[in-house]
Amino acid sequence: MATHILLNTGAKMPVLGLGTWKSPPGKVTEAVKAAIDVGYRHIDCAYVYQNENEVGEGIQQKIKEGLVKREDLFIASKLWCTFHEKSMVKQACQQTLSDLKLDYLDLYLIHWPMGFKAGSDLFPLDDRGLAVPDNTCFLDTWEGMEELVDAGMVKAIGVSNFNHEQIETLLKKPGLKYQPANNQVECHPYLTQEKLLDYCRSKGISVTAYSPLGSPDRPWAKPEDPSLLEDPKIKAIAKKHKKTAAQVLLRFQIQRGIIAIPKSITPQRIEENFKVFDFDLDGEDIKNILSFNRNWRGCPMHWGVEHKDYPFNIEY
Repeated sequence: MATHILLNTGAKMPVLGLGTWKSPPGKVTEAVKAAIDVGYRHIDCAYVYQNENEVGEGIQQKIKEGLVKREDLFIASKLWCTFHEKSMVKQACQQTLSDLKLDYLDLYLIHWPMGFKAGSDLFPLDDRGLAVPDNTCFLDTWEGMEELVDAGMVKAIGVSNFNHEQIETLLKKPGLKYQPANNQVECHPYLTQEKLLDYCRSKGISVTAYSPLGSPDRPWAKPEDPSLLEDPKIKAIAKKHKKTAAQVLLRFQIQRGIIAIPKSITPQRIEENFKVFDFDLDGEDIKNILSFNRNWRGCPMHWGVEHKDYPFNIEY
């Protein structure tokens, strides 16, 4: 089973990475170290997670120990919505590089297609609790991203939470210099994303699944929300393969050619999530899991619903 996906840049991206959203600063350094120890070579970060400094500590300690070299690692990060002005993209990326203590990123994504009002507030909201937009267009932001490639700060650029129409708009941009290498979106058995996956594939764009375990620790979870890890149908498939529900959920993505980035700060779970290369789900399992789709989003970004570039108003 392939452990990497070839990007349209020719670079290899590991199909399994450590997610770091909601990993508290006091614990994420140890999580990164534990992940590298058990074999992870892909770490997924973002400025808005506000823990890149500590992620960088973990990476640096493992490089200093001689366990890995920088070029063995695949480090991804994301441009936050308040830095969508073309002139602000470089400084945002420089801040991330400085926090991570790196001189380049393997992949840098536009975190959301929506630009928010610039300033120190990462979530500028109006009195109705909705995001305050800036007047940018992601096509201009993309030009700022392309400049990072030319400056050697990033090896590849991509998008996150873009729908297929937004990607199409980007691909048709006059003077496009670099195509997006990746689209990172929420994806799991309750949101299987088959149409978006097919679209991205047809354009040579790889797909990364965030919240592949359903993001049970998302801050806005409600008691009545469905729980993937507790789903009896997933548990039954796990029992059949003598694996855990989490391992089945990750294997499901990897077998579909999707990169998965489960988040954990527990060494035992970090290790367990990596043990997904020694079994195969059969065609029946995959078909079965795909049938669980209910187009349910754990991360609907409700405060962006009135933004001109809100991505979830169309089917995919």
